[in-house]
Amino acid sequence: MIEKAEQTVTSPTRAKRPAVIDLTVIALVTAITCILAPLSIPIVISPVPVTLTNLVLYLSLYILKTRKALISYLIYLMLGLVGLPVFSGFSGGLGKLVGPTGGYLVGFIFMILVAGPLVERARGKIWLQIAGLILGTAVCYAFGTVWLAVQMKISIPAGLAMGVLPYLPGDGAKMILAALTGQEIAKRIKAAQM
Repeated sequence: MIEKAEQTVTSPTRAKRPAVIDLTVIALVTAITCILAPLSIPIVISPVPVTLTNLVLYLSLYILKTRKALISYLIYLMLGLVGLPVFSGFSGGLGKLVGPTGGYLVGFIFMILVAGPLVERARGKIWLQIAGLILGTAVCYAFGTVWLAVQMKISIPAGLAMGVLPYLPGDGAKMILAALTGQEIAKRIKAAQM
């Protein structure tokens, strides 16, 4: 009888523990995004700077999985939209979303939704995970390129030349880095939770 009473008392605590851990990890990934995303390198031929945002998002797919990675990114996006300087170049506010690079910020949502399930299904198969990241990034590029072309009143090929081509080598390297380290980082975080 006493054992049953103890189980009743401790089981709600056990149920809350994973939720608290999930919220904590989501908050930490959001904080890392807020720290690393503003660090950017402007390039002469494009209004789109080189940032670490997509690297953090790639890694978040391993650490948080799709749904929680999306929640983390949406929190980051909201923080930026209310004016906190968390976007590239330490900028924030609605102006960034409606500016030339706003399509990439929206495109990251769809990148997570496309790449996330593919990365999750390809457990341990790095090349399939990279293929998922490539596909998700292509969707993000599509949003960003169309928005960039509309904002700057240029053609889609010009938008690709300005907003995609210069970034392919760096983004490819980020995908490979995420695929090589993401699972290990996720394992270590999970082990630390036990």
